[in-house]
Amino acid sequence: MPLNDMPWWRWRGNVRSALHMLSDPDFQQNVWLAGVDGYGDVTDAVYRLVEDTWLDNWSAEKYVGTIFRDSQEAALVDTAVLRVLRIMHQVGPDAPVSAYMAHAGWPEAVRAARDAHVRMAVGDGDDPDAPPQSLEVLRILTRVA
Repeated sequence: MPLNDMPWWRWRGNVRSALHMLSDPDFQQNVWLAGVDGYGDVTDAVYRLVEDTWLDNWSAEKYVGTIFRDSQEAALVDTAVLRVLRIMHQVGPDAPVSAYMAHAGWPEAVRAARDAHVRMAVGDGDDPDAPPQSLEVLRILTRVA
């Protein structure tokens, strides 16, 4: 993940990781729903998506040139954030993964996260179809990149 060409590359890494997990239904089924350790859960992914960026309070457009490469990337992230947060507010932040996955809007949120994830991964020269990395790998990447 060659992120360090962006000024706030650590934040970009967190956003990318969250979008990657939120965009992959197989990952959600085989890791989150199965309770596999090392990847967090939906709430953790949403936290990584908005914790430093405050994307729950303002547009990703604010970060074009620092976290996001261009306005299209920012717009895709905004769409994903809004769809995921809408569901989180409806089911609750401590709801089990199954509650998110059963929500009628979940497939739409997954598609929006996928669109944003693919755009960011391609922009960084990464394979958007590679499986999500563990939180430990993310910590290592954002510590040494």
